[in-house]
Amino acid sequence: MSWHKVKLKTLLSQPVQNGYSPVCPEEPNGKWVLGLGALSGSGLDSTQIKPAPVDDSKVDNFLLRPGDFLVSRSNTRDKVGRSALFKGEIKNCSYPDLMMRFRINETTIYPEFLEMYLRSHRTVKYFQRSASGTSGTMVKINKRVVENLKVPLPPMPEQTAIADLLSTWDAAIEKTEKLIAAKEKRFLWLRAQLLTPEADWKHLKLTTVCSIKKGQQLSKVDMIESGRYYVLNGGISPSGYTDKWNTPENTITISEGGNSCGFVSFNKEPFWSGGHCYSLIKLSRDINPFFLYHFLKCNEHKIMRLRVGSGLPNIQRKDIENIHISFPKSLQQRQISEALNTAFQEIEILCDMVKAFHRQKRGLMQKLLTGQWRAPSHPPPPPSFPRKRESREQGTMIDQYDCHTTLDAGSRPA
Repeated sequence: MSWHKVKLKTLLSQPVQNGYSPVCPEEPNGKWVLGLGALSGSGLDSTQIKPAPVDDSKVDNFLLRPGDFLVSRSNTRDKVGRSALFKGEIKNCSYPDLMMRFRINETTIYPEFLEMYLRSHRTVKYFQRSASGTSGTMVKINKRVVENLKVPLPPMPEQTAIADLLSTWDAAIEKTEKLIAAKEKRFLWLRAQLLTPEADWKHLKLTTVCSIKKGQQLSKVDMIESGRYYVLNGGISPSGYTDKWNTPENTITISEGGNSCGFVSFNKEPFWSGGHCYSLIKLSRDINPFFLYHFLKCNEHKIMRLRVGSGLPNIQRKDIENIHISFPKSLQQRQISEALNTAFQEIEILCDMVKAFHRQKRGLMQKLLTGQWRAPSHPPPPPSFPRKRESREQGTMIDQYDCHTTLDAGSRPA
């Protein structure tokens, strides 16, 4: 049987309906309402909920049931139209006015197939293009936009096969992200244990083991998209690229200004250090650069407290110079560094795997949800974990501890 397209409104068993936003109490009472952040890019985030009033009978008219579809009708342009299939994750939970709900005829379309299609790049872009509003940040879509969404309708067995195939990638992503969270927790524990000063450790000011150099500002007009070297201008991730560099590889940097001032990075390759960036150069032979990085990263929260100013906060050079560091003899520094680097490289490998799974899934969705590829009757096995690397390069590590939300310094978005 061939595919054909229909408007979503022809598939509905219950019409699209806006939600209700009550005045919420502060204390939990067993009834809930979804927060605006509950619709994430990958479905429903059941942690994003607020207490709902027990004495507001109107809330009961908007309680969710398994099989309800939710769509964000008002949000920032990059988040408007986000959707989820409610599967009973939260009991006694309603949905707010900034979301819409509908139900489908499950004899015509498989719920998990529609769930995948609503998350596809094509649907997301349709909602974003259809959004309107005068606010500089918030835009809206209405019921008509949702009802007029064109949905491909393959035969039911193929819908099921497509949804089952894509769900294997969701399962692999979820499993890997849980493993990352566990390894991050273990890494933080290990770091705290290894970097607790012992009786024979030295205690010196940072300026006694290195020189601190402020970078040079590079304007946007001097940056080029295809540049070989990244520009680190004091933020968490690169602000652009250039064909020039002014700071060598294996350099520790500390953000000087802005909301991220005090953020510590390790740069594995030559880069351009911007005007809001302190670089730690000319390290003493007594200090291992990886050990110093881990020690400063472990104390990053203390460094961030050195910021001054309210409008655009910054950290003054003298305060960076006066940071106190503690370190053991060279051999122990190297052993500690290698242990932490190895533990963190395991996290880096898993983060790369998650990114790869997401790319694979996007490619599959593009092909399977448009009929370019037909789903096999016996889907292939889910993606598996690669073998552990037998050899690791000591310098290979990313400079953030939250690889879900930040970029490795110097890497480009996939």
